[in-house]
Amino acid sequence: MIVCCGEALVDVLDGDERRSVPGGGPMNAAVAAARLGAPSAFVGRVSTDAGGELIWKHLQRNQVNVRASERGPEATARAIISLTPNPSFRFEGSNTADTALGSADLAALGPGPHIVHGGTLGMFRGRTADVLASLAERHDGLVSLDPNVRPAIIEDRDRWHRFHERWLGVCDLYRASDEDLEWIWPGRAAEDCAAELLAGRIATVIITRGGHGVTVYTAEGQLEVAAPQVDVVDTVGAGDAFVGAVLASLWERLGADRTAFAALDLRQWRAIAERAAVAAALTCTRAGADPPDARDLDLALKEHEGGA
Repeated sequence: MIVCCGEALVDVLDGDERRSVPGGGPMNAAVAAARLGAPSAFVGRVSTDAGGELIWKHLQRNQVNVRASERGPEATARAIISLTPNPSFRFEGSNTADTALGSADLAALGPGPHIVHGGTLGMFRGRTADVLASLAERHDGLVSLDPNVRPAIIEDRDRWHRFHERWLGVCDLYRASDEDLEWIWPGRAAEDCAAELLAGRIATVIITRGGHGVTVYTAEGQLEVAAPQVDVVDTVGAGDAFVGAVLASLWERLGADRTAFAALDLRQWRAIAERAAVAAALTCTRAGADPPDARDLDLALKEHEGGA
């Protein structure tokens, strides 16, 4: 199955506690993939407080497998998100449950190999960071990374880079935004970053640029996919919906077979990226991280193809 590893937290939209919704990049990606019909799991530590209960019920309601997750008494991390006039957020996450994962054993999820996906806060925070990096390093299936950089939360840049390098050494798929790349490798062109990443184990690099579309890089070359034009409510969770849709497409096509993944051609990647771009666009038409289900996405794809 698709195993998304990292943090689950609560997003407080526009600072209104009544608009508290489950969030966190890896958790959102797991939900996005599950809504598209892929068997998905979340691996992380979730609090037993009210925020944790909100998260846990959200995962179960969306049929995300939580057998390899932990519960604990630590508080739930919170992101206070302001959507207007300009998107911004404040993070409350000192010694929270997401940082305290004790172990990660995928045996509870049944036989693999699985697709393991990580990134965002779980990649570098607390003891969770080492547990998940170690999981990725010993995994024999496909590994995906979305760094999903949050500069306001990164207090130790060197520590962040150490864990990023550990994941780079074992991942097959690397997705990042253009803003992520500028923070990770300041002043470097995206194509130069992609070329360096492809020189290692990584087989595919996907760079997203919000409303300006997506570029996919492989050893075969590169391709551009335009972003669908929609009326944006907010962009919360759009990148996670994109990732979840990519992972769901990979699961449908090849499971967690690394050899088959490396053999995907640009024609196949175009179909995968276009589907994911529409999933992200649909999420932008909804408040908060609310990715589409398979039916909504299929309808939107038909409309998109009809208008192309």
